[in-house]
Amino acid sequence: MATIRRLCVFCGSSRGADPGYAEAARQLGQALAAAGIELVYGGAAVGLMGEVADAALAAGGTVIGVMPASLSRRELAHTGLSELHIVGSMHERKAMMAELADGFIAMPGGIGTLEELFEIWTWAQLGHHAKPCSLLNVNGFYDGLISFLDSVVARGFVRPATREMLLVAETPAALLALIAAHRQAATTPRMRAETVSPAAMRPPEPRFKIER
Repeated sequence: MATIRRLCVFCGSSRGADPGYAEAARQLGQALAAAGIELVYGGAAVGLMGEVADAALAAGGTVIGVMPASLSRRELAHTGLSELHIVGSMHERKAMMAELADGFIAMPGGIGTLEELFEIWTWAQLGHHAKPCSLLNVNGFYDGLISFLDSVVARGFVRPATREMLLVAETPAALLALIAAHRQAATTPRMRAETVSPAAMRPPEPRFKIER
């Protein structure tokens, strides 16, 4: 995992109906810390977001949160993070997380999680980055989405190569192994030469920053 310094996790600000979702979030946080990988996420102290952050911190990991000022009360900003960036908008939040991270994991979550995943995956499709995009498919949470995506490929709207960009595994350990393999392939000299970082992925200057 030497080529992976930070991973961004998209997940729900709720815990969901299945206790397995929170358990998987804790396992992921612990696995990231054990591998020496810093966690980048949305900065909340609640739901699966809080679970993955707390687990990583408890295991001695570094956790970086990014949250718009407008959500700092609704999502309850985490006050115990290694770094907390407060930004002006959702666009700034996503741009900063994209720039900070070397790859992306979507855990169970709602429409915000799906929107974040599809945007970063679209950027990969367009060649704006070569960072791995992935699903942690906890207890079959994403089975329906995976089937739908496969049907979209079959109907000719998504290329098979684009579909293959989205890595899927059922456990944190298996997913981190997939991400490491993808990152290794994507950081060859040829891939680096062909990949151009868009201006949209440059993080804006945060309005203020809290470091602990």
